[in-house]
Amino acid sequence: MQAALSTLLLIIYNCSDQVLTTRERRVTKSREAAARSARKTANAHQRWKAAKDAAKKGATGLQAQLSRKFSLKKDAENLDKFKILNQATPEIDVESLPHAHPITTSSMAASSSAVLVPKEKGKGPSGLMQIMHEIENDPEINDNFTVETESRDKKVTGNVTKGKQMNTRSQMFKYAYAQLEKEKAQQQENKNLTFSGVIKMATNTDKRKRPLIEISFKDLTLTLKAQNKHILRCVTGKIKPGRITAVMGPSGAGKTTFLSSLAGKAFGCSVTGSILINDRNESIHSFKKIIGFVPQDDIVHGNLTVEENLWFSAQCRLSADLSKPDRVLVVERVIEFLGLQSVRNSLVGTVENRGVSGGQRKRVNVGLEMVMEPSLLILDEPTSGLDSASSQLLLRALRREALEGVNICMVVHQPSYALFQMFDDLILLGKGGLTVYHGSAMKVEEYFSGLGINIPERINPPDYFIDILEGIIVPGGNSGLSYKELPVRWMLHNGYPIPHDMRQHAEQFDMSLSVNSANETDRNGPGHDEKTFAGELWQDVRNNAEVRREKIRLNFLTSKDVSNRKTPGLFKQYKYFLIRVGKQRLREARIQAIDYLILLLAGACLGSLTKSSDQTFGAAGYTYTVIGVSLLCKIAALRSFSLDKLLYWRESDSGMSSLAYFLSKDTIDHFNTVIKPVVYLSMFYFFTNPRSSFADNYIVLLCLVYCVTGIAYALSILFEPGAAQLWSVLLPVVLTLIATQQIDNKTMKAITNLCYSKWALQAFVVANADRYQGVWLITRCGSLLKSGYNLHDWNLCISILILMGVIARAIAFFCMVTFQKK
Repeated sequence: MQAALSTLLLIIYNCSDQVLTTRERRVTKSREAAARSARKTANAHQRWKAAKDAAKKGATGLQAQLSRKFSLKKDAENLDKFKILNQATPEIDVESLPHAHPITTSSMAASSSAVLVPKEKGKGPSGLMQIMHEIENDPEINDNFTVETESRDKKVTGNVTKGKQMNTRSQMFKYAYAQLEKEKAQQQENKNLTFSGVIKMATNTDKRKRPLIEISFKDLTLTLKAQNKHILRCVTGKIKPGRITAVMGPSGAGKTTFLSSLAGKAFGCSVTGSILINDRNESIHSFKKIIGFVPQDDIVHGNLTVEENLWFSAQCRLSADLSKPDRVLVVERVIEFLGLQSVRNSLVGTVENRGVSGGQRKRVNVGLEMVMEPSLLILDEPTSGLDSASSQLLLRALRREALEGVNICMVVHQPSYALFQMFDDLILLGKGGLTVYHGSAMKVEEYFSGLGINIPERINPPDYFIDILEGIIVPGGNSGLSYKELPVRWMLHNGYPIPHDMRQHAEQFDMSLSVNSANETDRNGPGHDEKTFAGELWQDVRNNAEVRREKIRLNFLTSKDVSNRKTPGLFKQYKYFLIRVGKQRLREARIQAIDYLILLLAGACLGSLTKSSDQTFGAAGYTYTVIGVSLLCKIAALRSFSLDKLLYWRESDSGMSSLAYFLSKDTIDHFNTVIKPVVYLSMFYFFTNPRSSFADNYIVLLCLVYCVTGIAYALSILFEPGAAQLWSVLLPVVLTLIATQQIDNKTMKAITNLCYSKWALQAFVVANADRYQGVWLITRCGSLLKSGYNLHDWNLCISILILMGVIARAIAFFCMVTFQKK
């Protein structure tokens, strides 16, 4: 039995990844067939359009030719008549005749209409031009165009309908790829737009309109509470929808802090100034369902494929009323724009198991936010670590988003000149978080030229500006400026108020600002009294407590949702999370198999080392079982949450359900909760051969695994991985030692009753003692009472273990949503 069980488990878990691979291969074949069908349909459409244009052009030429022919024939007839008349009346003036006038375009059109478009009994025009108009204006030809292709000796109809009632995967892929080919053709036509084309684009109602978000900020200043230091100061301006704004500056200029303040993630800072959204004083958290934030680190699921990462984000964050074919279209469009077609079925990879390249991983990181169709997209250094080609590919994808009206703001580090030209606006920050320039990226050179700072030839402008702000390069020419004076010049250029401690730099440029600043106290100057060590320590403790309280308040803050997007509810998100976690567990098959093998070995070792004793009802062996199973199951359960903290923080910050995330993890782990007792008992029960039944031992062990798994959840959420592992090893040993002590102290008894190991050990011993009969019937009650156990408390022990498991999970969930990092 043991060998058969272990062999079956190994086969299942080693082949589970192959099941996913086979399924992905089938999906790939369906998608490729749909893509081929869509391309063939698009090519046939292009050929039909070319043939239609050629026929139309030929008809126009034929019309002109026939018009000219009939006009010449009519002129000849009139000329013969004129000759006859001339013989009778030679005094008639030839120039007065109608045919003597030069043939104009209007006359040709009139004659052609008379010849080719005769009117019959009040009916409309007919003939060649009528046929051409019918071909051009017939919607059935354009919308229901069908191409028949051969696929494995079967005729596949590539008819792309606009109906959304598509249930099969093949139909959805055909719809998505047909739309993509249509968009490509539209982009090609847009290069040479006519007036009618512009009108068609303006009246196109097929595309979903995204709500626009404009963010304006005035005198935005962020100060660290602990150090009273400005990290962002007096920043004024706005970022507009449909434009890409680049935030540049030297290291320590507050670029990431600026983005964090716009996204409402600036903690530990006192914020002054105003931030308005669409000229209203709204909280940025009210728009979080339509705001995408791309962190600097590539926080993606390494054990999922590229497509699975994007598809999960689209399912949970797109509008709930969006049909599944349209969601497929959104994902396929992002994969197409980001150039991820070749790696869509490849695992993203982790540090241990390498997957896609670093540049592709970075694009997946950006794609997670693009698939939710945001109105505001904030990116923190998305081009870091990318080569020039990958950076331009990413910027082209963002440019397409901007054309949809998306407001894009991103931090970049010294981009190439080709990349720099793709930005619409530029925010240039100097040291101390002061604005040096904010405006059109194409006018930045003009502005600095006005200050006497000219860019040398063959020097990249962004590199030159950053070197100046770093203090590496002193501006040449007659400017006479230092990098410290550039923020003041920008304030004077726009008429912004200048802080008192910067007036000394401003006086040399504008004498009207000369004030008697000697009596003004500089808040950063030596006027402050130095604090003692105890005072600084107390201030740090207070600041840390305030930051923690602010984070907790934000976690439980319910802002009014004004995004007008209804995302999937709890149950739908639970379903999506369940599918994702199931795939992740299947891909971790070998790790699970190792866990089971270790449990088998532990059961065999503990079972063989334990000597069954009728005096103690096998208490020694069950004590080792409680310690061993608790330790192994806790360490294995730590992986459920320890490794996914960053991913959870990113997903919960975007509005995904924390409860659905937690329940899905716990639900999938129930498989291990059910199987692991069987694996362990298959060895332990065989070697010890206790009097209690296998079912009784299984029920107790099942409740024990359920309890310790919940405790492991709480440890993995509260502590870092190293500390959580240490606690997982320490707790089973300490709690079991406390539970086995015979103590009469009421306080210690109360502590003992809180130890799960006491109730698990009591349940094992009571189940074993219940099977004794005969002479042991007289002595077993006394032996149990000596150990502090009651023969009738088996159900109570089981209930307490289950209750402890539920309480541990509730504590874990509370800690997860309360102490999370934003």
